Amino acid sequence: MEIAKFIPWLPLLAAILSGICCMKRSLRDYASWIVLAAVAASFGLSLIAAKHITPESGPQVVHFFEWIHAGSFKADFSYYFDTLTIIMLFVVTGIGSLVVWYAGGYMAGDKGYARFFFAVGLFIFSMTSLVMGDNLLMLFLGWEGVGLCSYLLIGYYYEKPSAVAAGKKAFIVNRIGDLGFALGIFLTFKEFGSIQYVDIFNQTAHLDTESATSGMKIIPYLLMLGAFGKSAQIPLYVWLPDAMEGPTPVSALIHAATMVTAGVYMIARMMPVFLLSEYALTAVATVGAATALFAGLIALCQYDIKRVWAYSTVSQLGYMFLGVGVASSVGGVFHLFTHAFFKALLFLTAGSVMHAMTGQLDMRNMGGLRKKMPVTCWLMFVGCLALAGFPLTAGFFSKDLILGDAMAKGIGDHNGWIQVLAWSGILTAFMTAYYTFRLWFRVFCGPEHYVMGDDHHGDDDSHGDDHAHGHDDHHHHAPHEMPFARMNLPLCFLAVGAIAGGFLCHHWMESMVNASSASTVNTAVEHVATTVGHATEHAVHAGEVAADVHAEAGGHGHASLFGMDVHKAVMIISIIAALAGIALAAYFHLLRRELADKAKENYAGVCDLLENKFWIDELYDTAIVRPLKLMGDLFFVFDRLVINGIVALVGFIPRLLGITVRHSQTGVLQGYGLGMILGLACILLMVTWMLSSGF
Repeated sequence: MEIAKFIPWLPLLAAILSGICCMKRSLRDYASWIVLAAVAASFGLSLIAAKHITPESGPQVVHFFEWIHAGSFKADFSYYFDTLTIIMLFVVTGIGSLVVWYAGGYMAGDKGYARFFFAVGLFIFSMTSLVMGDNLLMLFLGWEGVGLCSYLLIGYYYEKPSAVAAGKKAFIVNRIGDLGFALGIFLTFKEFGSIQYVDIFNQTAHLDTESATSGMKIIPYLLMLGAFGKSAQIPLYVWLPDAMEGPTPVSALIHAATMVTAGVYMIARMMPVFLLSEYALTAVATVGAATALFAGLIALCQYDIKRVWAYSTVSQLGYMFLGVGVASSVGGVFHLFTHAFFKALLFLTAGSVMHAMTGQLDMRNMGGLRKKMPVTCWLMFVGCLALAGFPLTAGFFSKDLILGDAMAKGIGDHNGWIQVLAWSGILTAFMTAYYTFRLWFRVFCGPEHYVMGDDHHGDDDSHGDDHAHGHDDHHHHAPHEMPFARMNLPLCFLAVGAIAGGFLCHHWMESMVNASSASTVNTAVEHVATTVGHATEHAVHAGEVAADVHAEAGGHGHASLFGMDVHKAVMIISIIAALAGIALAAYFHLLRRELADKAKENYAGVCDLLENKFWIDELYDTAIVRPLKLMGDLFFVFDRLVINGIVALVGFIPRLLGITVRHSQTGVLQGYGLGMILGLACILLMVTWMLSSGF
């Protein structure tokens, strides 16, 4: 396990070497290979670490060096390995290496090539540090690190005002959530006397909602505020759709493999603390379900292909929060794992379309591209199947697990609100299937037509627009397929994961369940540090796990819906919803497109509402941004007139004294002698007055 502690440092070393490549033009093209080799090596080390970490082995702490010891406060630079850590490392380094592989071809020809891979290497370092740290302070440092890197990558095209604005927006919105996270860390130390996971989990094993202090019950709400910001949940989701301004590989990294999953990871990791509050997980589930439905509605009427996937990401993150919110950490983390495959695939295939169309993103300006881009067409089709939850795909298993657990908990606890959240998740699944295949049918099917983007493929001196990168063939004037080895081959691996990842994991977890006993679950609850790892073994019966975790009656795992097992019933309903969504999309956007146009005319108000994203950005601008700017202007005026005036007055007083006495400096000797005599006379008069007065 000692070798595993070098997992984060290889990407950091690659980032440093990429920075060196920035200094010399002849070294620039080596940057992608350096970062790819480092991230792939980190993935190899993660595989080695996985051999030593099993649900039975329990967590292991690998010490790196002593860091902060101040009084009772202790925070070592150590790494915490359990099954949750391994899962996250597989996502970050495995999916990350495929994205870097693709980016090497996509970004070719960009003048900031090495600078881009410097930021990517730093990004992977920050994310691996986040998931491997053994205390909240290390998690927070990695948390802030990915925030910084997101600012660098979203605003990568610093000459584009929209990209700069998007980078600042992501950075500022995340700071709002991070304030809550930081306060949560402070309160955790106050209540538990430590921020080390092991110490916190040992204490929570002997606490429940009745014995926990009021401060302990506040901690989850502060932590979830940070999670809502980083993972783009209501009301802090607004930064994520604008992150499309960065290069497409950045979108795949941020939306699929790294940054936005950090909030889900943090709640899953701190689940024992969340269980100390009666309503914290319900709040998480409510926000997650609301975000999933809200973002899904917006995605229905978007025409920018990358923005559709962006709002889809917000919606799928809502599913993950719904999962952890109903105490199904396995459901949330399982969907995080499968989502990384198919969402990275969807973003990168969208990048290929954008590249081939010289920057065109509006699906209304493209159609029938399957003949021009057959490989990209079917790769995106695979990703669409998984996102829609088509039976036996990765998304089918993980999404249905979340919905089944939510429904089981709602029925088992006789909690009507949780049941409402579960039904809203099923409705969102229907909408997801519809808008997913709406995009695919519009872009790749139907009659062939396309309007190329206004921008042109650039050379090394281009301004770096997102579409102006790629392979050596820069001068096509019609849509064309991407190079296989450098761009489409890594997408093939993602497609395999999008299809088989859920199926393989499903059967692996089912075999683990058969080898386990009910006491294993109870042991997992007592030793909370491995709750998620043990829960992963019991994915098929996650409702029973939730019941044991809460120690509540009702037997969620044995709940029934429509006279059958709740998980089977939800699975059938979800399959029907997915197929209905796909069929409806095929009817309106493949067979009878004129009906879709007519429906838009008939329901123009609703379509405008969704197309303009409920005008939430405009609302925030009016209610928050402009008042803050006005306040800033007022403070600026106050600073100029009052603060600067006081400072100027303080400086003017000695200047005034200087003006007053400088006339006495004439350079005439007689004048100086007269001054000395007058001064001496004044002193004598003063002494005489003091003596006569009795001093």
